[in-house]
Amino acid sequence: MEFDLVIRNGTVVDGSGAPSVRGDVAIVDGKIAAVGAVDGTGREEIDADGLVVAPGFVDGHTHMDAQVFWDDLGTSSCWHGVTTAVMGNCGFTLAPASADQSALVVRNLERAEDISGEAMAQGITWTWSTFREYLDAVDALPKGLNYAAAIGHSALRTWAMGERAFTDAATPEDLAVMEAELSDALRAGAVGFSTSRSDQHETSDDRAVASRLATWDEVCALVGLMGRESEGIFQLTSEKASFDPDAAVRDEYYARLRDLAVTTKVPIAFGLFAIPNGANTLPLMEETAALGGQMYGLTHCRGVAVVLSFKTRLPFDNLPEWKQIRSQPLDAQRAALLDPAVRARLVHEANHGDYGRAIGAEARKPDWNVVSILRSPYLPNPSVAEEAARRGIDPVELVIELALESDFDQYFVQMLTQQPEDELMKLLRSPYSAMTFSDAGAHVSQILDCSIQTHLLAYWVRERQMLSIEEAIPMITRKPAEMWRLHDRGLLRAGMAGDVTIIDLDRVAPDMPEVVDDLPGGSRRLTQTAQGYVATIVNGEVLTRDGTATDNRPGHLLRGGGAAHDPNHRPS
Repeated sequence: MEFDLVIRNGTVVDGSGAPSVRGDVAIVDGKIAAVGAVDGTGREEIDADGLVVAPGFVDGHTHMDAQVFWDDLGTSSCWHGVTTAVMGNCGFTLAPASADQSALVVRNLERAEDISGEAMAQGITWTWSTFREYLDAVDALPKGLNYAAAIGHSALRTWAMGERAFTDAATPEDLAVMEAELSDALRAGAVGFSTSRSDQHETSDDRAVASRLATWDEVCALVGLMGRESEGIFQLTSEKASFDPDAAVRDEYYARLRDLAVTTKVPIAFGLFAIPNGANTLPLMEETAALGGQMYGLTHCRGVAVVLSFKTRLPFDNLPEWKQIRSQPLDAQRAALLDPAVRARLVHEANHGDYGRAIGAEARKPDWNVVSILRSPYLPNPSVAEEAARRGIDPVELVIELALESDFDQYFVQMLTQQPEDELMKLLRSPYSAMTFSDAGAHVSQILDCSIQTHLLAYWVRERQMLSIEEAIPMITRKPAEMWRLHDRGLLRAGMAGDVTIIDLDRVAPDMPEVVDDLPGGSRRLTQTAQGYVATIVNGEVLTRDGTATDNRPGHLLRGGGAAHDPNHRPS
């Protein structure tokens, strides 16, 4: 028999958690035809001797909703073994909204995405009003990756209420409009419904995003509809109550989530980190399962961190002395930083200035013990405090010195969530978690977590050997695919989609981040490539080979289970 593609002699880690086996994988018409000893030939063959052959990685928590319109590769996710990205998380979507409502919807997400409204206007041709039409627009795009999309609460509220979405509770009439559009979105293929109740999520004009104005009753009504009409998942960014020091406040919040999961039968997913409540939430998930509900944690394998640099952002940028310098081109900044008097003023202000309010969050003087000097993109790095003490200088002085020494290519990493190893391993190994919290497509000049799958393999599997490859692969393939009901992804089995990642486990590692000016209009963002991905295959076609993209754009729009009941649905 002739196949389109045969991957020969690899170490097949099929995503199920079963022991790896030496074998082949054959693909025909975008589907896996055989796994094991494959007779016959392929029109294309890849020798995977000594390499890991795994399902393509599924990233369940991305914000690629806008980027998909101007980036047909899906960078930087495509460089890290990802073949499927789920977008529409945290209530932030571009639909439903007509072109004349687009400014309202963009207001909800431009700060979280860290992409300006002007860049989105240049990069997106707005051809939709409803979420159904948005999915059709994505379906028609050339795509390197597969995409699935949830419908976001903030856009849904804005669709129903206009400007009142940012100030008012919904009326029964407003809720009816939301329910009608949600129902149609699910029939069209939305894989879920998402919201944010986090006080960290604000609009570009310093107001709460629209979903934060929703009552809990509104949330329950919309989730309940999804439970009746689809198999979709409910993803939320949690309320401040989930971190409250008062256990009674936390318990009341999680009890509401548990009851919602049990009564609606809708799977509920939210970010789950080792600190502050991490593994303590696992018993709640077990209790929910015992009562007939489903609740899942979306984990992270290194802790969320902000990347700092002179080329992007620094903690001091809004302080008056710094703002004056940082508003200038880098050559002018270099000249100023070489002036001892200017430098002394900057160091003093960084240590003693009034930080006030920064974009989207309360600014604080950095704790240099949790800001590291980025020398390795996946191994532990020295803190600024440690290196400053070794050199006998002020930490801010050190930041300036390192920046000048590197022609401003030195990056620093400020940890936002610290994760003790024993707690992290509990979360990663839990049956109620998936390692899928990259936020790819968001925070594009600040946070670079599109490489977390690569970090998992390079650090925890190869360097620390705290996870086997058979343990790690399901965390980033089968488990997120099951959560988002992507029934033909996440496993290497006959009949499943031909999404495959071929990995050299001896070499796999993230590269150092880079700053590029490739957003629409030339705005900046951080990107990151990787080593050790010999090939990434999407729907049977090679998308990347040894870190270089091919000309293929084989990605599909993946529609959710609600679409199966829609007479207007056209399979992708």
